[in-house]
Amino acid sequence: MKRLLSLLLLLLSLTTTAQKNYLAESKSDKDARMDWWRDATFGMFIHWGAYAVPAGIYKEKPVNGIGEWIMHNSNIPIPEYEEFVKQFNPKDFNAKQWVSIAKNAGMKYIVITSKHHDGFCLWDSKITNYDIMDFSPYKKDILKELSDACKEAGIKMCFYHSIMDWHQPDAESKKSYTHQNTTNPDFAKYRENYLKPQLAELIQKYDPAVIWFDGEWIPEWTEEQGKDLYNFLRNLKPDIIVNNRVGKGRQGMNGMNKYQDAAGDFGTPEQEILEGTSNLDWESCMTINDTWGYKLNDNKWKSSKVLIDNLIDIAAKGGNYLLNVGPTAAGIIPEESVERLEDMGEWLKINGEAVYATNSLKQYKEGNNIKFTTSKSGKFVYAIVTAKSSDSIGITSVVPVEGSKVYMLGSKKPLKWFTDNGKTVFVLPKKLPGEFAWTIKIPVVQ
Repeated sequence: MKRLLSLLLLLLSLTTTAQKNYLAESKSDKDARMDWWRDATFGMFIHWGAYAVPAGIYKEKPVNGIGEWIMHNSNIPIPEYEEFVKQFNPKDFNAKQWVSIAKNAGMKYIVITSKHHDGFCLWDSKITNYDIMDFSPYKKDILKELSDACKEAGIKMCFYHSIMDWHQPDAESKKSYTHQNTTNPDFAKYRENYLKPQLAELIQKYDPAVIWFDGEWIPEWTEEQGKDLYNFLRNLKPDIIVNNRVGKGRQGMNGMNKYQDAAGDFGTPEQEILEGTSNLDWESCMTINDTWGYKLNDNKWKSSKVLIDNLIDIAAKGGNYLLNVGPTAAGIIPEESVERLEDMGEWLKINGEAVYATNSLKQYKEGNNIKFTTSKSGKFVYAIVTAKSSDSIGITSVVPVEGSKVYMLGSKKPLKWFTDNGKTVFVLPKKLPGEFAWTIKIPVVQ
């Protein structure tokens, strides 16, 4: 019956929407579709699933590697891993609280793992029983709760979805990422009767703004399949945004496209930031500690200063920052993450004007401690000072409009400024607004 329902769902999606080749989208149409995402700049990544139950420990021993890969790294058989799913009962999960943490941090969208490589689904899927409602004791649709909370808070809801699947016998990979030893796996069957129908279900039930793929590196997946899937999704929801991991175009961890016509709307640098600006849209996904999914023994937390500097660097280079949290099996975002996100939110309350809805400049920095963004109108350049060694800042590449008033964000008193040997010198106030970094808003000639 579930197989029949999945086929009917797929046929319905294909017949009710006029098929169109969205790979031939015009630049103006893409710009309009990408506008909110480019302006958002800062989002929350959430890796959460049954892997939070072992939390990086298997048979009482710590497991090397990132938390969500424990099934693969420890060679855990499917029946044994399913026992973790049966223990996944996040009674402390509070969707509104999670969304509030993201909103208070200044994040504009959330990307959560609808299904990671282990195949366990965080929504009430009609395509499989291996989901939060049918296989775990929790019996609540997590994606529904989060989608409702996001809509109420004005946050965009987005889904990560793994192309590979360690639980599905037809998705068995030639690279042995799974441990099923299926006799005759049929990847095309998995793709058409499982992967696509589940994605159609997610779009039709929850209306996500972005689908964020991963796992495209398996040999069974091709660029042609990626382009087909991209068109499939866009025909279901024309304004949806899809990352470049839908196909095979990603260039390693750098995440940018290997070739010009690669499928997908934006590049995905992982755990790194581009060295400079790019003509392509891009988003750096990074962790707050070392791992994505919750891992009990990972205490290598980045400081608030580092995280804010990353955000400034990414914004100055024209990218987005997708910063990850890995909640516990109980449904709690670790306090170390929350504290750092609170610091980021406080900083953005003062300096957000220099981050959101801004553009990059060709010369996006000066020295090691000044990064630039520009308002979309082009009327202002924001000089973000990440460290100061004196009571003034000298800038050579940005010149204020003659006689204009220059302010530091968070301060109502104009700064004193003057030119000296081709350099504009801004005298900083004795008490700087906030901490970590400070922004000088400079009126410029358009």
